[in-house]
Amino acid sequence: MRTETDSLGSLNIPQTAYYGIHTQRALHNFPIATQVTHPELIRAFLEIKQAAAQTNATSGNLDRSVAKHIVRATKQLLSQPFKPELFPISDIQGGAGTSTNMNVNEVIANVALEQTGRLRGDYAYIHPNDHVNMGQSTNDTYPSAGKIALIRLLEPLFTELLALIDALGNKADEFSATYKMGR
Repeated sequence: MRTETDSLGSLNIPQTAYYGIHTQRALHNFPIATQVTHPELIRAFLEIKQAAAQTNATSGNLDRSVAKHIVRATKQLLSQPFKPELFPISDIQGGAGTSTNMNVNEVIANVALEQTGRLRGDYAYIHPNDHVNMGQSTNDTYPSAGKIALIRLLEPLFTELLALIDALGNKADEFSATYKMGR
């Protein structure tokens, strides 16, 4: 176990966990459902965090080396299959998605820390909120990630709808000379 501290106090976090204290609190506070957040929503969050780190570095608000580590961590997470143990937050939670947003921030920070040879939870160098979440609000990131995920998830439906439209058009052409009852 490792101990992390926030403004509410200290909590023990499993040593193997890449998430941190906010995620641990959410797991205790919202044991409502067992289904974790959809992988496409997590993927969209990771992409938003990567873009935010690059933007914050370009604007001079985030140290370029910290941004580089955040970007590298998000790329690593995006390149591997979804791991629910990294993102155990339920779809159903209080706080309008803050727990999901912070879960992603903590995982990115801890992957980045580990890549730099530091211990998980050593947030003095890369902090989930101060660095990974810099300049972002859950009220912005969650709806944006949701829209990105929905576009991706609906793409196969649109492909099938276009195929159906084409098939119905072909049938209309095929039977255009056939007399039919009309209303």
